[in-house]
Amino acid sequence: MKKIVVNIGGIKIGGDNYVAIQTMCNTSTVDIEKTVQQCIDAANAGADIIRVTTQGIKEVRAMSMIKKNLHSKNIYTPLVADVHYSYKVAQEAAVIADKVRINPGNFAKDDETSYREFKNLIDICKLHGTAIRIGVNHGSLGKRITEKFGNTPIGMSEAAMEWIDMAEEFSFDQIVISLKASNTLVMYDAFKHLYNKMISRGVVYPLHLGVTEAGNGLEGRVKSAVGIASLLQEGIGDTIRVSLTENPVNEIFPAKLISSYSTPREIDSPLPSNYECSTISELAIKVACDYGPLLLKRKIDDFHISATINNSAIQKSDLKNLKDVVLQASRRKFTKPEYIACPGCGRTLFNLEKAFEEVKEKTSHLTGYNIAVMGCIVNGPGEMADADYGYVGEGAGKVSIYRGKERVFMSVPQELAVDKLLELIESDAHNRDGHLHF
Repeated sequence: MKKIVVNIGGIKIGGDNYVAIQTMCNTSTVDIEKTVQQCIDAANAGADIIRVTTQGIKEVRAMSMIKKNLHSKNIYTPLVADVHYSYKVAQEAAVIADKVRINPGNFAKDDETSYREFKNLIDICKLHGTAIRIGVNHGSLGKRITEKFGNTPIGMSEAAMEWIDMAEEFSFDQIVISLKASNTLVMYDAFKHLYNKMISRGVVYPLHLGVTEAGNGLEGRVKSAVGIASLLQEGIGDTIRVSLTENPVNEIFPAKLISSYSTPREIDSPLPSNYECSTISELAIKVACDYGPLLLKRKIDDFHISATINNSAIQKSDLKNLKDVVLQASRRKFTKPEYIACPGCGRTLFNLEKAFEEVKEKTSHLTGYNIAVMGCIVNGPGEMADADYGYVGEGAGKVSIYRGKERVFMSVPQELAVDKLLELIESDAHNRDGHLHF
């Protein structure tokens, strides 16, 4: 079996290399000063690779200035261009970036155009030593794939395989694959299907693991730990990102802990029943890494632990809350609303973190509901495919409100958007038979 090693600006991933830690700036890329500072903060926190939003040519030019600025400060952390829709932008970015990320679901055009322009992109990448990340997201697979395979883990895997086949046809192996979903089981199943398919073909490309739109706080960290650890413990995964609706620097510690704690292990390895940790975040991640994969794979149905934080016993109520969060992240027992929230990026034109906290505060009673808070329309409507309701940024200070995939309200001022979301949920609940059903 051949294990491909991909060089991303001097960071090698795949093969027997260590698991690289990634994050993504949530600044506007054209704000060079803020983006440079966020890159510096992320690099100092331990990020191995940093991604920036690159939706247009002006962002590509800004990224060039950002890279020069960082190099002048002796910071050489590789930069990844996050591209959607435009081959031209991807090709321009490939001259500057260390890696270009494309999402086939909202990038590909007709087969002939995709074939020709992807080859052109690869030719540029070969010339400049640039890698490509084929980033497939659940909910944005494209019409042709969903008609054939459905919006399924197999569909995600097959979408990636098509682009792997094209890259191989053009004699290009510097590709990294990601199959992201906000549902940990979908994410796990998609990666397993792809990994097994690559094994059967005899060539394994590096895999970028992550639970997309994981949210924030304890829930976001636990959901990420469950999904990522489930694969790392099986020896699957070469680079990871913990996507949080927070400052990108906050993603680094959880990712490092998940990586170091999730070494390959046997499914029946003994697990700790008592934990000694220094923070609740450390405890949550370790418990999620230990018990989450077993719950997700239905090897166990429940678990019981005790814990101390800084030598003080944790309260039973806090342990119960943590247990509930792990069970929900593992798709076993739902005791709270399920939130899908993207981490934000340069396309986000409103205060996403504040909006998400307000949505959580005002919908905390809606157990069983799946609610999405998305920064923009690029991935929002597609990647909140599992959501009952959605809050999606559409422009400067404007928001669209969704019921499932249906946009019910558009251009709602941000200051009114959460109330409009609640109004829709309450109206739907009341109209079912004249009574509220929360």
